[in-house]
Amino acid sequence: MEGMKDPGTNAQNLTSARSASSQWTSEEFQRQVFESRPRVAVFDCDGTLWSGDAGYGFMAWSLEQGLVSRSTIDWIDTRYRAYLAGEVSELAICGEMVLMYAGLREDELRSAAHRYFEEFVRARIFPEMAALTAALARAGVELWAVSSTNRWVVAEGLRHFPIPEERILAAAVHVDNGIIGSRLIQVPTDEEKAVALRRIGIYTPDAAFGNSIHDLAMLEMARHPFPVNPSPALVEAAVQRGWNWFRPAAAEGVDAAVGGEPSP
Repeated sequence: MEGMKDPGTNAQNLTSARSASSQWTSEEFQRQVFESRPRVAVFDCDGTLWSGDAGYGFMAWSLEQGLVSRSTIDWIDTRYRAYLAGEVSELAICGEMVLMYAGLREDELRSAAHRYFEEFVRARIFPEMAALTAALARAGVELWAVSSTNRWVVAEGLRHFPIPEERILAAAVHVDNGIIGSRLIQVPTDEEKAVALRRIGIYTPDAAFGNSIHDLAMLEMARHPFPVNPSPALVEAAVQRGWNWFRPAAAEGVDAAVGGEPSP
């Protein structure tokens, strides 16, 4: 049929593209970042600064802790199963994973996020990324975090990085008088990551770091894209664009697949 390609040709094209892009060593990665002379650098968080999906992890943990009602548990469980089945979008589920806390006190969620991150995520911080962000901050680079995980968890995680809370663009809802509301402010995933950056006046960051296809729009808007711990779908995209990538030592040999991504 017209438009169909020989699978052998696709494989040859992919092999040729892979020869034009490859994985950096830690030293090569650091050198490439600093040789780009960034003034503004933007970072995804889950899978990029630390391993795993802290957004999903916190949701599951908070359900186990009984932070939300039984009806909310049933609702978000149904929605997440539909997301895994491809029936709910990445944008929708990321927003709903914040909206599920409506009616709770924000200080309670901050405290819960702190406990969760310290117990389950802190040990998974990539040392290379902690060292890189510290070096960039010392060099005067303006650092931003852009994440579809809820702002409470991201803020706790970034206590271990030189990225101030006022430079966090994460999934968030309005909070009124200390009570979490049901009106979304933003959900930075996929193209919405680029939208969130443009909203604050960052149209072309000097460097962008991300691990999944949901970071592709943010990587493409940067002068220098740096895939970190890339998922299979992002590796595919990087190969097609001739980008190199970096995989932290702790992530070598670990499945980097990300929910909501198409199979490569």
